[in-house]
This record gives sequence, C-alpha cells and structure tokens, in this order.
Amino acid sequence: MSKVLIIEDEVAIADLEKDYLELSGFQVEVENSGDVGLDRALHEEFDMYILDLMLPGVDGFEICKQIREVKNTPILMVSAKKDDIDKIRGLGLGADDYITKPFSPSELVARVKAHLARYERLIGSSQPANDVIEIRGIKIDKTARRVWIHDEEKQFTTKEFDLLTFLAENPNHVFTKEELFREIWDMESIGDIATVTVHIKKIREKIEINTAKPQYIETIWGVGYRFKV
Repeated sequence: MSKVLIIEDEVAIADLEKDYLELSGFQVEVENSGDVGLDRALHEEFDMYILDLMLPGVDGFEICKQIREVKNTPILMVSAKKDDIDKIRGLGLGADDYITKPFSPSELVARVKAHLARYERLIGSSQPANDVIEIRGIKIDKTARRVWIHDEEKQFTTKEFDLLTFLAENPNHVFTKEELFREIWDMESIGDIATVTVHIKKIREKIEINTAKPQYIETIWGVGYRFKV
C-alpha cells in the first residue's frame, strides 16, 4: 500500500484529499504545519508528497527544495495561486506536478496514481529490488541496512543489525550464545559470549513492546535464543 504525506494547513481540504485517497487504497498521513511536515518528510518513508504552497512555519517551496535534495520521491504541489511564475518556480525546485485550487478530488487521485506508477516503473527499471525481510510488523531492508518497527524506523548498530537479521532469516531455530557469537563476530567465543546477551537486550529494547515478555526474540533457558514467527 503506497503511503502519502499531505502537508496542508486548510483542514477541510486536507481531510477531503485524505478521504478520497484512502478510498482509492492509499495510506495517508496529514500535517497542517510546514515545519512539522518537513521534519516528517525528511525523516520518515513516504511514497509521495502533496504540498500546499502557503503554509505556516515553512512554505511549500522550501519543503520541496529540501526533500528534493535527499529524495527522488514524487512531489505534487497544490496552490490557490494561478500565476505561472509559482508553477515555474515549483517545478524548477523539483516538483513533479502542480495543481491549482479548486480541483476535483478525482483529478487529484488520478494524478497521484499516475506519478506513483511512473516512479515505480523508473526505479524498477533502474535498479534491482532491495532484499527485504518482513515478519509481523518488522521490516528489515538488508540492502539498505535499515529497519522499521511498525512503520517507524529504528537505528541499529552494525552488530545489532547483523544479529537481528541472522535470527530473522532463521526463524524458530534455537541458537546457543556460542553459535551466535561465532556467526556474527566471526570468531570462537573465548569467555566473551556475554556480548551476545548485551546485544540481544539492546535489540529487544528497539523491537519489543514489552521487553519482559518478548514477542520476537525468545530466550530458551539453558540453551540460547530463537526468533519466533
């Protein structure tokens, strides 16, 4: 399901856009403030951005400029202004399209679908798909070495990522601490397997709702650990 971020300060318009896009099968998030919307756009993963030009905090031009500096995700600008100069400026900053208020919701949906389809074709033809593991709300992108827990990205150290990935790739298999140490640290455990316990604790703090009752990485007392599916 494609995820769309709408940054629009007029609540009624934002709600209308959201309703029509959700009816068309999109997952939609809305922010009414430019600065908050910009922060989410830069630090969360979305498949498309719909930006109003006149926003409190940071305007749509600046948001478009900063998104385009780091991402190629499609951007649709929305404005009540009909001046060509605004359209030219927006497109010049990297927007993929520009739509003027008032507009029909069906036109908005059609444009969103068209740009997403085009973008998916472009990225599909230019690079192979990332190697991704998805298990019960955990998404591990092995290619990009990134992890999302229920759509929220979490930061992992190199060894934490390697350990989580190895366990997730071998679900329901019980590994001893010695086996995990050899696999992840690539050496024989010489009285240092406590590092495995420490890393498991840190991983649980990032992926588990309740670390006292882990839903993913289970301790098998007297043996080791396993990743439950």
